[in-house]
Amino acid sequence: MLHPLPRRLALGLIGGLALPSLALPRPGRAQALPASAEGGTMAAGGGMDELRAEWDAFRGRYLAREGRVVDTGNKNISHSEGQGYGLLTAVRADDRASFDLMLGWTRRTLKRRGDNLHAWRYQPDAANPVADPNNAADGDLCIAWALLEAGRRWGSTDHLALGTAIARDVLKHLVRRSGGYTVLLPGARGFDRRDRTVLNPSYYVFPAIRALAQAVPDPAWVRMAADGLALLRAARFGRWRLPADWVAVAKGDGGVTLAENFPPRFSYDAVRVPLYLAWARLGAEPAVADSAGFWGDSSHSYLPAWVDLTSNAIAPYAASLGIAAVARLASSQRAVSSGEPRGLPRIATATDYYSAVLVMLVRLAWRDIVAPAA
Repeated sequence: MLHPLPRRLALGLIGGLALPSLALPRPGRAQALPASAEGGTMAAGGGMDELRAEWDAFRGRYLAREGRVVDTGNKNISHSEGQGYGLLTAVRADDRASFDLMLGWTRRTLKRRGDNLHAWRYQPDAANPVADPNNAADGDLCIAWALLEAGRRWGSTDHLALGTAIARDVLKHLVRRSGGYTVLLPGARGFDRRDRTVLNPSYYVFPAIRALAQAVPDPAWVRMAADGLALLRAARFGRWRLPADWVAVAKGDGGVTLAENFPPRFSYDAVRVPLYLAWARLGAEPAVADSAGFWGDSSHSYLPAWVDLTSNAIAPYAASLGIAAVARLASSQRAVSSGEPRGLPRIATATDYYSAVLVMLVRLAWRDIVAPAA
């Protein structure tokens, strides 16, 4: 059952726009984002010049000439999530040329037939580079979020319309009821099974959900966001009570367990859970505090890359600079209003795509958190 506190928090996150009793914008028309959804792109976190410098560093290393963001740590493939992250940062840095380049490649190459969602992976050396047409919820959320911000910044009704269309298809294809919860499926197929639904907690990109809910008002956003918060409170495992990369919700009783056939870890996916919660100004949520507690545990002689949530064994190697940046954000929530913390790594110091992505997202999140509400 849905607890009152997550519902109240979700209403604050979404802005109350999904309540049926409110006067809502008419469906079917692209809606410009209110200023509070656009983020503090000019006001916080070191200024626009610094943001552009960091974006230039990322673009120079990871953006291919044709407009795809290259995962250098994973056989140079591309993901819909990487396209979404790149698009969001480009619009924040006011780089329309790069935005249009990435958007063009994304729509030409990854758009699925029959809807406005995007295939999750592109493999450049494969005979069929987009062999799996399934999508990834986080990629589509971030692509739509970036489009909505682009429409507002550049006065583009086409960008607003496309962002709105993707938001509607997220609701249509990815939001389902399971075990008494309204859940966000990780992809349109393969995760809603006979007796359980498999979820990825890190796909709940709460600031993106807020932006999409404001563009396409619907009560389902509040139910999904509220239940997502409730699930994150229930889905904490192991000695440090951490979120997992993958979980399963039983359709019978709503019980939340570690998902079968996935490593039972707080790892490269789940590290984004405290990032997205903090970004949405939900830094007091247990998943943020517990993650900070794990990363700050003095029993570690280094910052572990992951932890096994069944045995409590930690990775025998240190986390990347990107994970260190997320740890810095999670541990700094009480002092976050003081401005950008010293010691955040730079894009240029990251050794691969994913580490650089996390550094970039932490910097964007910090700017939004410290920006005054519009």
